[in-house]
Amino acid sequence: MVAAVQRGQSLRSVARRFRVTLATVQKWVRRANGQRLDRVDWTDAPRGGRRAARATSRRREDLILRTRQHLKVSSDLGEYGAAAIHRALTDRGLKRIPTIRTIGRILLRRGALDGRVRIRRPPPPKGWHLPRVAAQKAELDSFDFVEGLVIRGGIDVMVLNAISLHGGLCGSWVRSSWKAKFTVETLIAHWREHGLPQYAQFDNDTIFLGNRMYRDAFGRVIRLCLQLGVTPVFAAPKETGFQAAIENYNGRWQAKVWIRFEHEDLAALAHRSDRFVKAARQRSAPRLDAAPPRRPFPENWKLDLQLPLQGTVIFLRRTNERGTVEVLLRRFLVDPLWPHRLIRIEVDLSNHEIRFYRLRRRQPDQQPLIKTVPYTPPTKPFRDHL
Repeated sequence: MVAAVQRGQSLRSVARRFRVTLATVQKWVRRANGQRLDRVDWTDAPRGGRRAARATSRRREDLILRTRQHLKVSSDLGEYGAAAIHRALTDRGLKRIPTIRTIGRILLRRGALDGRVRIRRPPPPKGWHLPRVAAQKAELDSFDFVEGLVIRGGIDVMVLNAISLHGGLCGSWVRSSWKAKFTVETLIAHWREHGLPQYAQFDNDTIFLGNRMYRDAFGRVIRLCLQLGVTPVFAAPKETGFQAAIENYNGRWQAKVWIRFEHEDLAALAHRSDRFVKAARQRSAPRLDAAPPRRPFPENWKLDLQLPLQGTVIFLRRTNERGTVEVLLRRFLVDPLWPHRLIRIEVDLSNHEIRFYRLRRRQPDQQPLIKTVPYTPPTKPFRDHL
């Protein structure tokens, strides 16, 4: 633009040619001031100009930093943040003291803050506590109860919900109460229709786990899974994340079925729930097609609760302050150097041993074996009244 003007073209014609305003052309012509173009300083001033006239002076900023350092060493309260600095400057009778917020920005700009910024790490993959599930080589079905619901008139409601981790295959069954026998029948019907996963995950409800009054108790649900070749997994109590999929589905079911409509009785609620489940399965059909394959349910199969226990049962637990963990009403010293940490416990009923693995969300792909102990499965006849 400047070269064109210096060759004799008018300012307006140059502005039209380069599609800029007349003021822009005038600005750069003034910058050149008739000099050779290779001798002109074309660097522009920073946006906003130099330091603002009302900005805190450098001397005042240095005073704030010195006050902070003094408070850090000598303050009886041990406080030396922005609020403490503001109080100290006020007590000294200084005028035009910056606000607490301004002092905080000065400390941040001058790098005088001790606080550490929280490091946001990526979450572990879905099913990270089970390597084959995390690698999407195996499917996991999660089951959970929704309790404490009451239909007007005093009708109790208890819902068994199910969701598969990778495929999103859901299911909901409504009853006024549930026992282990009803739960087993429901799981058989569900798996007979849709196929068997490699893992089935539960919380530590007595219906799923079995009678917890006696040591080495394996309930109906566990025996059902073992006889079908499904590995039962029991999530760690009071731990977030492991049951995220089923808890999310529990919330969806309550929001879209239970709260959304008014139900006259159990039959009406069950009908509304079945419609929701059907629609949810249709929407998750692409996920189900891409999920790990499910095994077909064996033909002419029948549950025998008295068969010897074979297979593996997995428990997710957290050690105490001594590195000890309790499972099946037995206490095991896992590792004194692994206190308050997550572990995966594999009770191998076929090989008569229990294996303990370290779990860390920060390193989900590293799950080393800590310890192996011998274990003798129970051989007494099965008795369960749940």
